[in-house]
Amino acid sequence: MIFRMLTGGPLETNCYILGDEKSREAAVIDPGGDFEDIDKELKKLKLKVEYIILTHGHFDHTGALAQLKKATGAEVMIHAADAHMLSTDQAQPFLLESGGGPCLADRMLQEGERIQFGENTLEVLHTPGHTPGGISLVINKMIFTGDTLFCGSIGRADLPGSSYRKLIDSIQTKLLSKDDDYMIYPGHGPESTIGEERRNNPFLTGV
Repeated sequence: MIFRMLTGGPLETNCYILGDEKSREAAVIDPGGDFEDIDKELKKLKLKVEYIILTHGHFDHTGALAQLKKATGAEVMIHAADAHMLSTDQAQPFLLESGGGPCLADRMLQEGERIQFGENTLEVLHTPGHTPGGISLVINKMIFTGDTLFCGSIGRADLPGSSYRKLIDSIQTKLLSKDDDYMIYPGHGPESTIGEERRNNPFLTGV
């Protein structure tokens, strides 16, 4: 599987490109900003984007969404509980200024759904807490955790619609249930492993 990480946008959001080596079909996770960089990488890899998947609806994960949708025609996916944020998010004025703007979802995701591109399949885990519709995505032994779990930290739970209790429950039941050697690729910051976070994340060692 082809795998690339690009970091950009106002809050240094990680955007992930996953591609099938044979079919060249691809999925882009969280196009938070810098559309030109994402587009350049896709062209360099000769990938055709089939899906744009959002781990949640916050503006820093959707900054390049409208431009990427227009350029590729890919299907936009988000959990149903966060779908309204694509048109009503408080940061829409920022998106309009940056060349983005509202871009409605084509498909509402739910727990357990599978998204296939070429010979590769992503599994959707509903991991609410940072937002009601937060999701994580699992493929092979890789988990894309959005703003649910970071290296050494967890997502904010003091925002509208967030819940600390639900966030911790999501991490414990959906993420820490995986083996220690699963890699996590968060929405911000460096990658880690489930084992590392289980042992050393200060938000998790005491719960």
